[in-house]
Amino acid sequence: MKFGVVFPQTEIGTDPDTIVHFATTAEELGFNHLVAYDHVLGASTASRPDWQGPYTSQHMFHEVFVLFSYLAGFTRTLELVPGIVILPQRQTALVAKQAASLDVLSKGRLRLGVGIGWNPVEYEALGENFKNRGSRSEEQIDLLRKLWANETITYNGRWHTVTDAGLNPLPPKRAIPIWLGGMAPQVIERVGRLADGWFPFDNPNLENQIAQVKAHARAAGRDPAAIGIEGRLLVSDTAEKIREGIARLEALGATHASGVTMNANLPSPQAHIDAIRRFRDKLAPFMG
Repeated sequence: MKFGVVFPQTEIGTDPDTIVHFATTAEELGFNHLVAYDHVLGASTASRPDWQGPYTSQHMFHEVFVLFSYLAGFTRTLELVPGIVILPQRQTALVAKQAASLDVLSKGRLRLGVGIGWNPVEYEALGENFKNRGSRSEEQIDLLRKLWANETITYNGRWHTVTDAGLNPLPPKRAIPIWLGGMAPQVIERVGRLADGWFPFDNPNLENQIAQVKAHARAAGRDPAAIGIEGRLLVSDTAEKIREGIARLEALGATHASGVTMNANLPSPQAHIDAIRRFRDKLAPFMG
């Protein structure tokens, strides 16, 4: 299993040196990857007293492509993982360009997580349709892969038209892994049918959901073992509880796990850095 950490978007602050310090510390500690959540806009609750979303305009989010392009210049081995980019609220060709450029500048270290999101406020502001975001995301993924693989393409889809055009530069491997986030039945089917990996939320039904992913993969003629699965671990847990979490993830067939420092009542950005050091100590039996 490969171990990483989640970038504490909402709590890291705005000091560039601290942001770099978090990432370079993760790399120096031997972590495989750095995951960052994505939101472009946060809704004000002053005009929405019944707001139910987990994030608001009071929560800070650094833009993930800008963030990782910056960090690519300070790191050498750390895999950079937007987890997840809310794809249908963004223009597909622009995402393809941003991702390809980041993959070039990081020497092939991008693993792109995408999902459809939950916040209609962002979709409205970005001029995209919230209601068809699931089905539209499938065409987006198809177009992304074609743009990355070919110097030029002609594409006539339901929502996208490209007429003999292409990206330059292209990703070094002419492909970037696409992992999906989300837990809805249609997402689980989509993971099995077309994704390179999945970011599921832990829940009592996860074993059955993973079995469904594998069944959908087989139905699509794919090897279920080729689909990665990434779980989450709380860095504040005891070493014993973390070991139990890893054992459960391994039993479920997970390939990756990331430690989360957010929402742990840590008092400062430096406390997040100290927390991933302690997390690495707890992982010593698994990371060597």
